[in-house]
Amino acid sequence: MAVNSVTLVGRAGRDPEVRYFESGSVVANLTMAVSRRNRDEEPDWFNLEIWGKQAQVAADYVKKGSLIGINGSFKIDKWSDRNSGEERSKPVIRVDRLELLGSKRETESNHSSSMPGDDEIPF
Repeated sequence: MAVNSVTLVGRAGRDPEVRYFESGSVVANLTMAVSRRNRDEEPDWFNLEIWGKQAQVAADYVKKGSLIGINGSFKIDKWSDRNSGEERSKPVIRVDRLELLGSKRETESNHSSSMPGDDEIPF
């Protein structure tokens, strides 16, 4: 039996870098810092790759410092360096589910101009 599942809760290390493709696909890339149990230790950093509707949510609502939770799978991106021709790689978490965990106040202060009020939600 093979299982490749990652669940993390932490803070966005930077605003998402979003790319839109002619095909209609969208991808968001960002980093995430996850604290250790011992607060004196440095956090662990992860590269996140988010596709589709979840990527658009990240683009619209996640900012540097936002508290988020993710479920996804671990993968290794591999490529050849353009200048040296060396093989390069980096670990990436491909996010299947993104949860916005910040408080309503935190979210409103970061996105007051882009988020509808309760009376503006059409459902």
